[in-house]
Amino acid sequence: MTGKFKSSLAKFLKTFIPLVFGLFVLWLILFKILDFNEIMQIVKQDVNFWIIALSLPFGLFANIMRAYRWDLLIRPLGFRAKKSNLIYAVLGTYGVNLAVPRLGEVWRCTMISRYEKIPFTKLIGTMLTDRLSDTIAVASIVIAAFAMNVPYFRAFFVQHPETFDALSAILTSFWTYAILLLLVLTGWLCFFVFKENKIIKKTRQTLTGIWEGIFSIGQMKEKSLFFFYTFLIWIGYYLYFYICFFAFPFTESLGWNKGLIAFGMSSVAVAVPVQGGIGAWHAMVIAVLMGFGISSIDAGAFAFCVHTIQALIFTAAFGLFGVLALPFANKGK
Repeated sequence: MTGKFKSSLAKFLKTFIPLVFGLFVLWLILFKILDFNEIMQIVKQDVNFWIIALSLPFGLFANIMRAYRWDLLIRPLGFRAKKSNLIYAVLGTYGVNLAVPRLGEVWRCTMISRYEKIPFTKLIGTMLTDRLSDTIAVASIVIAAFAMNVPYFRAFFVQHPETFDALSAILTSFWTYAILLLLVLTGWLCFFVFKENKIIKKTRQTLTGIWEGIFSIGQMKEKSLFFFYTFLIWIGYYLYFYICFFAFPFTESLGWNKGLIAFGMSSVAVAVPVQGGIGAWHAMVIAVLMGFGISSIDAGAFAFCVHTIQALIFTAAFGLFGVLALPFANKGK
């Protein structure tokens, strides 16, 4: 097996396996657990597509704000990037992620490194800080929703014990701690025992660049602006999701509070490394809506319709625009 063939096979598997898994879960939900024909009947008769269309600009706005926030992380490193390039790169990230999960983040750093002449390792560090900020934001949303709706979450976890079972299995597994110990031992060997090795030196230089990018937030002068952009990003994402409640007769009266619960839990599902959250997002949203007393068929119709329009059509469209616009706007570079 040649090196080129192995590389191509690895790329294919990284794309194919998550996609098959996500489609399998989606097929299981829509065709085995639920009746897809009934779901399509609801979509044809009850959905107000104009309201869903009204939600779309909020998703685009949130992603543009993400580009502005990324700019704040890059500036302390001593570089200034064009806002337009950052916007195209962030939009393109989502298009690339629809093809290969998590590759979009590497792609956007690669593109900005090429066109703005910023070290790739430092950009990776800023991207990690960007994603860590999102993780903290999602955790804050879930905690806030939990604090305001303790009875609902208690009932939800009683009905879905597998949510805790999976976490418990990880935390009590021998292999979890064996792997952590191995990583610590490897780090100690690399940085103290074999620190003069050429490969180790190169690795340390790379990690140093990444750490500089990660800690760029500590050198940032506009910290309040960073938090303001973060607030706008997640308000945008929330409205992107919540406005869709008004497009369906069975969710329009649920209110913003329940919308926050559903949004927070759906955001957790997006962390699953599957193209566009296919399957995982549907399962989470359906489970949450059923917890509000929505029938499984109605909940399935909501999840299928909203995800198809927002993630598979709209996100793909602006993602493709970002991928194509970036090289076009930087001709000759």
